[in-house]
Amino acid sequence: MEPLKRSLWALPSLTLLTIIGCDDDSDTFPSAEKDVVFVVNGGSHSLSVIDVERLEVASTLQLEDVSYPHHVNLSPDGTSLVVAVPGMDLSGGHGGGHAGHTMPGKVFLLDAKTGETRAIRQFDAMPHNGAFSPDGTEVWTALMSEPGTVLVLDSRTLEPRQTVTVGDMPAEVTFSQDGRYAFVANGDSNSVTVINVVTKAVEKTVPVGANPVGAWPGNDGLMYVDNEDGKSLTAINSGTLEVARTYGLGFTPAMAATAPNGDLWVTDTDNGKLIFFAAGTTTRQGELATGAGAHGITFSADGATAFVTNQAAGTLSVVEVATRTIRKTLTVGTKPNGLVFRKN
Repeated sequence: MEPLKRSLWALPSLTLLTIIGCDDDSDTFPSAEKDVVFVVNGGSHSLSVIDVERLEVASTLQLEDVSYPHHVNLSPDGTSLVVAVPGMDLSGGHGGGHAGHTMPGKVFLLDAKTGETRAIRQFDAMPHNGAFSPDGTEVWTALMSEPGTVLVLDSRTLEPRQTVTVGDMPAEVTFSQDGRYAFVANGDSNSVTVINVVTKAVEKTVPVGANPVGAWPGNDGLMYVDNEDGKSLTAINSGTLEVARTYGLGFTPAMAATAPNGDLWVTDTDNGKLIFFAAGTTTRQGELATGAGAHGITFSADGATAFVTNQAAGTLSVVEVATRTIRKTLTVGTKPNGLVFRKN
């Protein structure tokens, strides 16, 4: 409970961002009737808003008084965004002696239709991401500490509700597709803590590879854990909570996602590529060069298009899923990281 006693403040209904128009038609936030992709730019402290139909940067939301926003998550009803701000540059990796990972961080709650800031909460320790619970009533975030703490916040106000103790230096919090469990990657414990979403009880701690960062939900019922220092993936069955298989990669993974056909896509941040694995196997199918520092992956609602952030290049790759080819490359902000698709 210590982080709650000494670290929290909230400022509801604030407008702490500037909307910068990037096209000739509008200098305001894109219409709520459009499909958009939100891209977090860590180095330029902003969100690029991509018009999916035109494949252009429609506007940029400049966050004020923040350093290195990291990830963005969309509420189940599509009306709210939560942006995590750890306060330091993590584009070079999340490992390597976490002494520097003790600085204060923040989470922002934004209106996904207008860009307005609804609430902010600050912590003594760094949050890597914020994630809406499957029912949309909560925001979960992990604070990097020893031991680590997961905070459950009210999704309207970011007021704290509950805390859960997990492993050392946790990074991302994610949810299984069926909504039963939250998965917390404990970087310094080389494990994943599995939490019952309803009871907030720890169900199991699963050993994985060295320095796990996130457990990414696949459409096959598996959670794919990217082990940065281990240069591997650990696939955990979200039903049995057992390790299903391990992928020895030989490169540093940044994120994993399953395409509509079940094939596994992994970003190779060392070499600026997407690596493809056949569904249900560790068989490598091929690769696609996207850009230096390939990192985050998200898919359009219809599954036809994928979007990949390239941190070192400052770009967003638009990939045609069926052919695995680059359709377009967009220049966004500096060190783009997390991203999320919002359907109109």
